[in-house]
Amino acid sequence: MKSNCYIVESKLSAVNTIKTNEFIFSPTRRVLRHVSFWLLWLFGWTCFLSLIGSNFTDNFIRIALWIPVFIIFSYPVSYMAIPKLLLKGKYLVFLGALICWLTVGWFLSVWFLKHISAPVLDKMNMPHGDDYAWQCFLCVMTTAACFTSLSLGKQWLLKQKEFLQAQQEKITAELQLLKAQVHPHFLFNTLNNIYSFSLDGSPKTPELILKLSSLLSYMLYDCKAEEVRLEKEVEIMKNYIDLEKERYGDKIDISWNVEGDIKDNFISPLLMLAFLENAFKHGASEQIEKPWMGVDISVANGILKFKIANSKNEYISHSNDGIGINNVKKRLEFLYPGKYELKINDEGDFFAVSLMVKLSAGISAYKILHVSPVAAQTITA
Repeated sequence: MKSNCYIVESKLSAVNTIKTNEFIFSPTRRVLRHVSFWLLWLFGWTCFLSLIGSNFTDNFIRIALWIPVFIIFSYPVSYMAIPKLLLKGKYLVFLGALICWLTVGWFLSVWFLKHISAPVLDKMNMPHGDDYAWQCFLCVMTTAACFTSLSLGKQWLLKQKEFLQAQQEKITAELQLLKAQVHPHFLFNTLNNIYSFSLDGSPKTPELILKLSSLLSYMLYDCKAEEVRLEKEVEIMKNYIDLEKERYGDKIDISWNVEGDIKDNFISPLLMLAFLENAFKHGASEQIEKPWMGVDISVANGILKFKIANSKNEYISHSNDGIGINNVKKRLEFLYPGKYELKINDEGDFFAVSLMVKLSAGISAYKILHVSPVAAQTITA
């Protein structure tokens, strides 16, 4: 049967990124953004001045005349002084440049009022005064302050977005590393089993190779996804147990029980398999007497309950913080924060693990990408 490789969109709640607004952040919309801002600023000032008793049309013309001054004064502060001085820690230089620029702004306001604004208003027979320099200068300062604040806000959002994306990439890289650290345990143990059977010329060797092929396909293709079908994870666990049974034969007693609907649920790959591998490694392989193992998997109301208990040599103590167990703990924290419960108990002559996880149900919430035809043929079971 051919299996599909489901690639699930990342849903790490700890690093939810800021959704990029195309209008605010897109470089192709830069001109439209600036034109929109100045039009809104023009109408905003016009409406404000009209509320205090002035004529709307006259105010519109007066403010429109000053838009070039607003632009000339605001842009150098926002796009030169702040990014090249303030944001780089050159505070004294920035303060000096700002004082100089304020002086330039004052003389620019006086000159523009006398030589541009007043003559144009005279030709249009509109009232004006020559003593409005301070008011005009304050208007220029207010505009520059507002424009600069918006620019700083945008820069902060971009930095925040870059930081969160970097955090997400870091976590994704760590998860991939944790998965990679798990793989060699399975591969080396299984290859050793097959090697021993091949030396004896056992007819079971082809079957074991087929099961190993299934394991490899699972690790190389399915495990690239954040989540896989629970049914597939359980199937791989059963294959692993079958491989180990061939190794131990009648020397081990294994109980295997699966209950509930495992077809419509998803889980992060290799979580349960790591505990199974650990049970064989530190249980069956170190016991003198006949070892035993019990595996119970059940799903009810979207909750997975996984229990595994195995006998062990009571005179040999094992830490709960081995590489494999530690990797599982880290991945659970990354992928199921607040949605899992893990209990690991060393009872002397046996070891017990109990894991409860709230599963993801259905595939409608996920972006599903099918593997290429070549890959699909490779993972044929």
